[in-house]
Amino acid sequence: MKKIAVFGNTGGGKSTLSQRLSEITNLPLYVLDKIQYKSGGEKVSSEEYKRAHEEILATDQWVIDGFGCLETVWLRLSQADTLVYIDFPLYIHFWWVTKRFITGFFTPPQGWPENSPILKSSMSSYRTLWLCHKRLTPKYREYVMQVRNTKKVYHLESTKQISQFVELIQTDLRTNSST
Repeated sequence: MKKIAVFGNTGGGKSTLSQRLSEITNLPLYVLDKIQYKSGGEKVSSEEYKRAHEEILATDQWVIDGFGCLETVWLRLSQADTLVYIDFPLYIHFWWVTKRFITGFFTPPQGWPENSPILKSSMSSYRTLWLCHKRLTPKYREYVMQVRNTKKVYHLESTKQISQFVELIQTDLRTNSST
């Protein structure tokens, strides 16, 4: 477990889980929203983002959180040795985007660039929910089924499964470090 891609629809807890995985595994964390957007929410150029993404993929170890763009997501998933796909029912993603929107007025959302406009970013998340659900979710599900025999795949469909996954990784690392 050296190259971990955490992906799924918006509002699924990817940033929180990615941060936790980075802490547990001591792998460097790369948050794509912080690479793709400057402080204040302004987008960097497509070329700049893709160059930064390529530089990350060229390293030996990483936890990458997020989507980025369609062109880079499939490249990242193919290079990862471990896939963590968060695939909750749509209503949970919707609720968590709403919760992030409300709490974002008091505390900046984890994984968001500094000074991101909470209203504009949240409205974008609501639009992304539906697009991802209709277009990407079926492709993600198909992909994780296809690569189950060649990669470590964790298809997490509930908060309980996320907790169990974190415990499993912690236990595995403790077991492997003591042998």
